[in-house]
Amino acid sequence: MKKAKVGATPQTVDDYLAALPEEARATLEKIRKTIKAAAPKATEGISYQIPMYKHHGVLVGFAAFKDHCSLFPGPKAIATYKDELKAYETSKGTIRFPIGKPLPATLVKKLVKTQIAENEAAFSKKEKKR
Repeated sequence: MKKAKVGATPQTVDDYLAALPEEARATLEKIRKTIKAAAPKATEGISYQIPMYKHHGVLVGFAAFKDHCSLFPGPKAIATYKDELKAYETSKGTIRFPIGKPLPATLVKKLVKTQIAENEAAFSKKEKKR
């Protein structure tokens, strides 16, 4: 499955979203808003040509493809909420969902907060070793 054509490599999340078809853009703007609410300290940028959020490491990313959108919260978050994700196609670090039907905000917040906790625990562990 190919990613939606974005033209030149986007420099910002706004650039990425602006290049998408309207329905995919609206879907991912809802996801973006939820991620920002769940992780206000996270930095937003483009990594691997997709929107990515970082806080003490990678938190979550998202992308639009021809036939679906994906959220990339990492394997631990997916394993933690596997029961709530039964309605979606998942793989080790990816959740696929239909364009026009974003993941529920409460679920996205849980996934992001799980990854924040994991990143902060790893960061604290590194800091203690110094």
